[in-house]
Formats: sequence, structure tokens, C-alpha cells
Amino acid sequence: MRNKLSLLWLLAMPTVAQQPPIRHVFTIVLENKSFDETFGPNSPAPYLSRQLTAQGELLTNYYAIGHNSLDNYIALVSGQAPNIATQSDCQVYLDFIPGALLQVDINGQVLGQGCVFPAGVQTIANQFAARQLSWRAYMEDMSSNCLHPALNTLDQTQTAKVGDQYAARHNPFVYFHSIIDTPSCAAGDVPLAQLPGDLSQYATTPNYVFITPNLCHDGHDSPCVNGEPGGLVSADAFLRQWVPQILASPAYQSDGLLLIVFDEAEFGASNTDTTACCNELPGPNSPLPGITGPGGGRVGAVVLSPFVPPGTVAATPYNHYSLLRTIEDIFGLDHLGFAAQPGLKSFGLDVFLSIP
Repeated sequence: MRNKLSLLWLLAMPTVAQQPPIRHVFTIVLENKSFDETFGPNSPAPYLSRQLTAQGELLTNYYAIGHNSLDNYIALVSGQAPNIATQSDCQVYLDFIPGALLQVDINGQVLGQGCVFPAGVQTIANQFAARQLSWRAYMEDMSSNCLHPALNTLDQTQTAKVGDQYAARHNPFVYFHSIIDTPSCAAGDVPLAQLPGDLSQYATTPNYVFITPNLCHDGHDSPCVNGEPGGLVSADAFLRQWVPQILASPAYQSDGLLLIVFDEAEFGASNTDTTACCNELPGPNSPLPGITGPGGGRVGAVVLSPFVPPGTVAATPYNHYSLLRTIEDIFGLDHLGFAAQPGLKSFGLDVFLSIP
């Protein structure tokens, strides 16, 4: 019966759209793990690697776009490629240079260096707001709304502290003047503690949700400053706590899509992955997105939705720009930055529908 209904739904869809009627997208971003470690047979994250993949779909060839962390977060929400400052995770919260004089190349890439992009650079949050769609970013351990360093000062959130493991560099929305210079930042960039209340009703759940765990629960630190094990063990525990709340929400059950991705693959002295996919271009501001290679490595991703057949696998190559393009296509938005790259695929029928 499911296959017959799915076929009828497919035939009723416009051929150019190839997207299900999703109205709520949830994205959870974890940290610094390569595909084999996360989804291999000895994974320390059995909830993610086995239980959630059984409930949804595993993207086996999903890639990050650069190293280190921040440039991947920037790409996920704006399509902007790495520059030298974002590749270093912006230890200093530098204003973009040049700022007022916005120059953009043929791929929608703003020319220059820095951390906080000029007001003319748009994000998916700006796109949603322009269409009168709601958005919110939920940050674990963020002590106040829209928390970020003062311009051109040291970022004091680079290192976790007991009781405060928030990292501004994992909160991409505070790196755009188009957000931080407006009331939308305080309204939309909020502590994670607000999520349960927002999920309680369809009407209060934002159309676009971006969730960042703290430096322990995203898998970044291991062990953590508070004594937790960190790594994939603590990331899996975070998912066990929060994913069921999302899946039980009226918005998800009606028309939701949950994406669980990693910002980048391993990048260190003993284990480095700088592979790329999808004809990724370097952009004008840094010669190599992966610092020592073309990309951010193979990380994999998990997709859950009422419109995704459970227990399926897609081998199509995708990356962070593909994910951004997919969300834009679902909501009928223009493509930002490298999400508009010719030939780039958004998630298609391999993800949202499987007919034997």
C-alpha cells in the first residue's frame, strides 16, 4: 500500500520540483568525525549509526566542504566558501575586509577576508524572513540570545569552561551583519532550552530550525571539561535526548525533515580527510578549502522524515552546499553562493522516495 500511495504522490508532484511538501526543517550539526568512525561496525554512537539510520536514510557519500569548523557552518547557511580567517575558526572576531564595498564574483562569493560578513551577504535565515517564514537557531549553553564577541576582539568562547561550553564559532548566524545588526538576531538566535516549548505546537515551531550542541555534546571535546566522555559517546547521548522530542512534535509528524550532519571529517596529525565531492570549487579567498586538500572530508549524514522511507541508503554524492540548495528548493528560495553552482544536486528521489 505504501508503494502505491508513494507512486500516486510522485505522479501528482510537478516534475521540476521533485521535493515533498515539507514545511519544517530541523538541522543538528555535530563535530569532527569521519564516516567510518561514526557509521562503521564499531561505532561509539549506536543510536545514530543503527537506530536512526533504521528509522530514516543514511547518506553514505555526504561531504563537508572545508577545514576547520567555522567555514563549514558558514557554508551551511550562506553558501559562502572558506576564507583564511574562517578556516582558522576566527580566533579573533574580525570584521570582514573590505566591508562597506561589497564585491561579489560570478559564483556569488563575496571577495575579501574576515569573519563577520558585510550586511549585503544573505543567509538562509534572511531568505526565510523575507518570505515571512520563521527561523530559529538553538544553541546549547548559550547564556543569552545572539551571544558573540565584540567586533575585532579575541573570541573567549574558543575553549570550553565548566558550566559554559558554548562556542560562537559553531553558531554561524552571528557571523553576518545582516543578522547581528538587526532585532532578528535576538529573536531568532536563542538558547537550546527554548526548543521544547517551541516544539509543543505546530504553530510555534519555526519553519527552519538549526541546532548546535555544546562543545561536549557535539563530539568536539574528548574528554570534556565537566568529566563527560565527549566524542561520539556524548554526541549519541545528546541525540537520544533531543531527537525523540523533535520526532514527537506536531510539526515534524505533519511535514518535517530532520538532518543530522557533521561539520567536517577528522583533521589532525594522525588522521586527516580533505576529500571533496560534487565538483566543489575553492572560492576566491582561499586556495584550498581543506587547507591541505580540496574539501572537508567524507562525514555521512542521516535524514529522517515522514517522506523518507526508513532503513534506506543513498550513495549519491552530496555536500553542505547540496544541503543548503535542498532546503532552498523545498521552500522555493533562490540559491545562495555555491548552492547555485551549475550541476550541483539537491537531495532528490533517492532520498525522499524509494520505489522498488
